[in-house]
Amino acid sequence: MKNNKAAKTKVENGNAVVGLPQFINKTKLELNNNSINQPEGMNIKNEITEELQESSQNEELLKNVENKITFTDLNLNEDIIKALSNQGYTYPTPIQIKAIPIALEGKDILATAETGSGKTAAFSLPIIQRLSMQKPNKSNIPKALILSPTRELTSQIANSIKNYSKFTKIKQVTIYGGVSQKNQVNELRQNPEIVVATPGRLLDLIAQKYIKINQIQTFVLDEADKMLDMGFINDIKKIILMLPTNCQIMMFSATIPPQIKELSDNILNKPTLISVDNPTMEVKTITSSVFFVEKPDKFKLLLHLIRTEEIDKAIVFSRTKHNANNIAKKLQSRRIYNDVIHGNKSQNAREKALAKFKSGEISVLIATDIAARGIDVTDITHVINYDMSSEAETYLHRIGRTARAGKDGIAYNFCDEVERNYLKDIEKLIQKHLIRVTDHPYVSNHSPPEMTNLVAKHTSRNSYNKKKRSKRTKSMVQQY
Repeated sequence: MKNNKAAKTKVENGNAVVGLPQFINKTKLELNNNSINQPEGMNIKNEITEELQESSQNEELLKNVENKITFTDLNLNEDIIKALSNQGYTYPTPIQIKAIPIALEGKDILATAETGSGKTAAFSLPIIQRLSMQKPNKSNIPKALILSPTRELTSQIANSIKNYSKFTKIKQVTIYGGVSQKNQVNELRQNPEIVVATPGRLLDLIAQKYIKINQIQTFVLDEADKMLDMGFINDIKKIILMLPTNCQIMMFSATIPPQIKELSDNILNKPTLISVDNPTMEVKTITSSVFFVEKPDKFKLLLHLIRTEEIDKAIVFSRTKHNANNIAKKLQSRRIYNDVIHGNKSQNAREKALAKFKSGEISVLIATDIAARGIDVTDITHVINYDMSSEAETYLHRIGRTARAGKDGIAYNFCDEVERNYLKDIEKLIQKHLIRVTDHPYVSNHSPPEMTNLVAKHTSRNSYNKKKRSKRTKSMVQQY
């Protein structure tokens, strides 16, 4: 643990950066006045990358990746190494190599890492190791708190921690909405060391005095940018107000929009900046194609591809839950067995759908972006973007469902006339043109767009003005 963190105020480049106590006072005022700003979004990944390039320590870590260092080299204990070996893990990923040693020292971290990069182990293994060296928890006040935006991701993180801590006495509880709180409350009474939660249900249980977080030693904010998109920023700030000022804080995010950067500046104490995010990495293992098609013909094209291509296991992304339901019903009527997950589905229904998908009982899963967050199925052969993502970064999250565990993957993108600007944003971000398929039976009547100028700077569609962002976040949870 860091000492006297509460008394510190950082000064960087001549500008004072408030520490956690100052942030608490400032945020209390903002929450009371309901005046928390939603600044325009922008991707500052380049800024972080430049700082990393200047760090000889991180350059050395990158060399270690090439030398294939093992988890043993990261000073993890025998119980954890044994658990990892049981899971078939030998070599850590770049984010794990960079983050684990720093986290073991109790230092704050701000990391940019995509889905599938191994970031769950990057933050959970140090937590497990540090807690395993302490006496078992004898109160219902946990020692580590991990926040994630969705039920699926929360369950996935908890399952990973269960596997990693198999040979320890560490207990954990998973907290999320959509199900009865009874079992969660009972588990809290078993004095767990680790809590993995979504913000809403956690605040509900805190309000009911079933849990306190005033003795948290390590706090992890996972998928911070998605938290912002889903409108959880106020909930996050309320939770941070309840944390002790000397706790270790680790933030992981695919992108770092200004509001997340501002939050990190306010609550992190001299954080180590880590970045392994490289959008162009997706082209090495995923073959991405775009099909220009009229919107009414999209389902015909989907049916054609399912029947003519060797699609063993596919996830189909729809922009809205209504459309996801329609796609599922149409496929079912043609004896293409599938299931659908979105925000209106109960937690039990979503878990059953995922179980059928993993087991191979169904080969097609229809999903919306938020509901699919946290899906971890290693043998997905195809990702089909029935609706193009309006945000280029979300495209990376979608296709990250395939090409896992060292396998190759295929991504099909259906692009109607109004979605062509989305295609440009995606290609600018990944710095590569998607393969244009022009010989399918449902080619659009409109001429194909000009090839994207990859030199032009990508501007995230997160950078809508404040008014547009406000409208989107208000309807985000209901829509998805």
